[in-house]
This record gives sequence, structure tokens and C-alpha cells, in this order.
Amino acid sequence: MIREIQFYKNHFTDFYISLDSSVQEKIEFVFKIIRTVDRIPEKFFKHIEGSDGLFEIRIKAGSGIYRIFCCFDKGRIVTLFNGFQKKSQKTPKKEIEKAARLKQEYFNKKGGKS
Repeated sequence: MIREIQFYKNHFTDFYISLDSSVQEKIEFVFKIIRTVDRIPEKFFKHIEGSDGLFEIRIKAGSGIYRIFCCFDKGRIVTLFNGFQKKSQKTPKKEIEKAARLKQEYFNKKGGKS
């Protein structure tokens, strides 16, 4: 295993539980790629432009598009924050702001940056 995935608070798990099992399976598939592949394809994992180390995990399941915000901690740990179903071309600013706030809170509670 190259990376470890951890959850910060319950934002991601609440989102995950609300999804159909087929979407959950696709998320698990992408998590396996993140954990095991040296270079994660951009199709599944991309830096959020203009952010300070915030990334989005990109899931396409059926006709739905889903995003999960995360960051790296100590290089090998991927910390998950909030997730949502994408319904427009552009990622909603409030979702990015929420992820940035959760990331800041996470590192403040840890006592510094990774």
C-alpha cells in the first residue's frame, strides 16, 4: 500500500451512506487506485486550482458525477473531508469553501501543517 485514506469527522461518511450501493462500489474502486497506484490518474484525482493543497477525488458512476475533497498529510495519508454530487459544469464555490475550512480545522487541531 502506497497511501492510507482517513476520514476527518463524519462529513464524508454521512455523504457515503446516502449513496446507492453502485456508487459506493465505484468509490471503493477509486479508493483502491489511490491506495495502491504510484501516480494517480488525473481522471480520478486532481488538485483544486487556486487552493492551498486541496484535491478532489473524481467519481463517475452511471450518469452521476461525484466529488470528494481531500488533502495530503505527511505525503502518504489522504484525509477526506466533504463529498457531494456534482450537478453543474462548475464545482460549487460553497463546497470548495467548506473543504478548505475543514482542512484548516484539521491541521489546526493537529497542531500545524503537514
